[in-house]
Amino acid sequence: MNEAMVTLAGWLGNDVTTRQAGDAPVATFRLACTPRRYNRKDDQWVDADTQWYTVTAWRGLAENCAASLSSGDPVVVVGRLNATKWTNTSGMEITSWEVEALAVGHDLSKGRSQFVRNPRPDGSPAGVTDSAEPVDPGERQRSAAA
Repeated sequence: MNEAMVTLAGWLGNDVTTRQAGDAPVATFRLACTPRRYNRKDDQWVDADTQWYTVTAWRGLAENCAASLSSGDPVVVVGRLNATKWTNTSGMEITSWEVEALAVGHDLSKGRSQFVRNPRPDGSPAGVTDSAEPVDPGERQRSAAA
């Protein structure tokens, strides 16, 4: 496959909207990315034009985006980049950039976030083992090496 994979860091331009596509939930939001460059001549940082991307997420990622993200949140998106060309009412050809997200998360260089695991399909909480005793993750590594 020769797909263009991208990683974008930016800000949500709107709240996440969701819809159903058959039996799959789809979340959509707009992501604003404003490149910042240092202008050595003027000895200052300068913002370039803001680039806007439409991001779509499917199934479980869609549900998690809808439950976790709000307009103005700083996020990082990893996904497949697609260009869509269309003609507007004035007859101009427009290219819009869309990203089919594979992973989305808050940009932790801008603040803190709280992670909550999804429950497992069998109904048991994530991270619970079969034994009654909690397992130290370091102990698991030491016993596997022995």
